[in-house]
Amino acid sequence: MDRPSGTSYQRFPRVRIRELKDDYAKFELRDTDASMANALRRVMIAEVPTVAIDLVEIEVNSSVLNDEFIAHRLGLIPLTSAAAMQMRFSRDCDACDGDGSCEYCSVEFHLSVHATDSDQTLEVTSNDLRSMDPKVCPVDQARAYQHALGGTDPFGANASNENRGILIVKLRRGQELRLRAIARKGIGKDHAKWSPAATVTFMYEPDIRINEELMETLTVEERISLIESSPTKVFELDSANQVNLFSLVVVKNAEAYTYDDEVIKHAEAIGKPGLVEITAKEDSFVFTVETTGAITAYELIMNAITVLRQKLDAVRLQDDDGDLGELGAHLGGP
Repeated sequence: MDRPSGTSYQRFPRVRIRELKDDYAKFELRDTDASMANALRRVMIAEVPTVAIDLVEIEVNSSVLNDEFIAHRLGLIPLTSAAAMQMRFSRDCDACDGDGSCEYCSVEFHLSVHATDSDQTLEVTSNDLRSMDPKVCPVDQARAYQHALGGTDPFGANASNENRGILIVKLRRGQELRLRAIARKGIGKDHAKWSPAATVTFMYEPDIRINEELMETLTVEERISLIESSPTKVFELDSANQVNLFSLVVVKNAEAYTYDDEVIKHAEAIGKPGLVEITAKEDSFVFTVETTGAITAYELIMNAITVLRQKLDAVRLQDDDGDLGELGAHLGGP
């Protein structure tokens, strides 16, 4: 419904969780528009803080990889970051004058491995990292510990394979790697190693309607061909409900539809335009979220909403102070 010109319009977005695991979530975002949905997606990818190794001091490295290569691999190891929201950014920390080396803004790691076996190649993995703060450690270490205590394995994979850790480098006899690393709080906008999201996607929720009168004029073969024209298997025959001894064509999985228009084109090709009508609900979105393991999917969603609210509050406060001028008038209404 169109709102009168010059009046403000306030919406109250709603979130409904459909599926939730440690590293996966599927949820609905309703009663809002695409700009808000995309803002939430971008915040989840680039604005939710995590902890990652940011400084590496190599003491001994006689491996085949140079220091920069190893430092880069260490930075990409996901670390448990449930406490990241409460940590300080190193640039804003007044306890250490911004050098990022105190308990409020950093976590120290140590690694010391020396290969002595002449017959075996020694794999140095994330399991060899020793954290000075038990709340922040490599994700695979935390999962192995949880599995050892009898908890569920988030990956549901073979435990022996999971416990190997993330490979950093391989050493032969006589080679050694010894280093000190500092992990700091950051966001994906600064570097991808701080992004907690492996995948964040959203789509408009499709509204699929079948013209039952036209459907009754189709033969069984035409109904089957209509179902097969959908490459993502959106429709199926419902043998439990029949009209004129023919099984009804029903929507099996509306969200499998990819807006390819193949079903609509097929309906037109068999002389039945209007048989299927598909539109996008412009105020309803379905999100799929996968995390790196640094934080759970639930924490990612909730932290993203918190960060987005803080950003909107900052805009509103600037508008209240009159700093936004004409733009603020458009954002806040009369």
